[in-house]
Amino acid sequence: MTGTHQVMVLVLEGALPLDVGIPTQVFHSRAGLPYELTVCGVAAGTVPSDEGFGYTVPHGLDALDRADTVIVPGYAPAGRPIPAAVHDALRSAHARGARIASICYGAFALADAGLLAGRRATTHWDTADLLALRHPDIVVEPNVLFVDEGSVLTSAGVAAGIDLCLHMVRSDLGVSAANDIARRLVTAPHRSGGQAQYVPRSSPAPHGDTLAATREWALTRLHEPLTAAEFAAHARMSPRTFMRRFTEETGDTPLQWVLRARVDAARALLETTRLPVDQIAERVGLGTGSNLRLRFRRILDVSPSEYRAAFSGRTVPSP
Repeated sequence: MTGTHQVMVLVLEGALPLDVGIPTQVFHSRAGLPYELTVCGVAAGTVPSDEGFGYTVPHGLDALDRADTVIVPGYAPAGRPIPAAVHDALRSAHARGARIASICYGAFALADAGLLAGRRATTHWDTADLLALRHPDIVVEPNVLFVDEGSVLTSAGVAAGIDLCLHMVRSDLGVSAANDIARRLVTAPHRSGGQAQYVPRSSPAPHGDTLAATREWALTRLHEPLTAAEFAAHARMSPRTFMRRFTEETGDTPLQWVLRARVDAARALLETTRLPVDQIAERVGLGTGSNLRLRFRRILDVSPSEYRAAFSGRTVPSP
């Protein structure tokens, strides 16, 4: 990414406070990052929330004319009608090449504008059926954290908006920049879009991130061989129970998750060091440079050298 990247957060009537706060925290202007954040509404002034207070927005829809990224936070009630001018502005920004993203119920604004037709998309699990009913031309994914369809991205409820915004930073600036922001927010630096939402089940099941400690344990041992049996032993579960629980929480098997974690660790080393690819592969548990190149190409569709050229613009220490 070169130059300043204009991020517009479009606050609509009934906007949910956390959904508004997430992109403003992730993308607000700070030293070393190229983002310039603007908050706008249908018109400049005060936008009422659904919580009994209002948001002061200094700009109207004309701000979208200069947007590189437009983010629509969720608003309540989900699917409420929004002005036709919003549809027109979103379509115009997208046609001009802007990236359009939504958090939670904000997916309804993108759907009503026609930007999700023929695409995969998600929203909060409690309105996924409504989105699919209203827009049968959308492939609604009710169980994932976010969906990246290139120029249009959608996320599930509330905290999944953090995952989506960090994913966009990672795509723009690399894993190190996303990790820095995650540390500031005191949040997990990376949950993949395929990770499951925590949704009510017909049979009793624990909710929450019950295997977080095991994943943290694994992240400190990426350079070692890791087996599903070792994961299960650390979590003090039977292998069968562990596999089911891990897949429910992350959307991946343990070995798929480890592979992605190793590639992410390699990305960070490519960005911040001058280590040769063979040494990076050994440090992150991928063995050889040829294996690292293969995994990089399959997961990221670029080679390690192409990735380093794109994301290692800063001065880095010698190994």
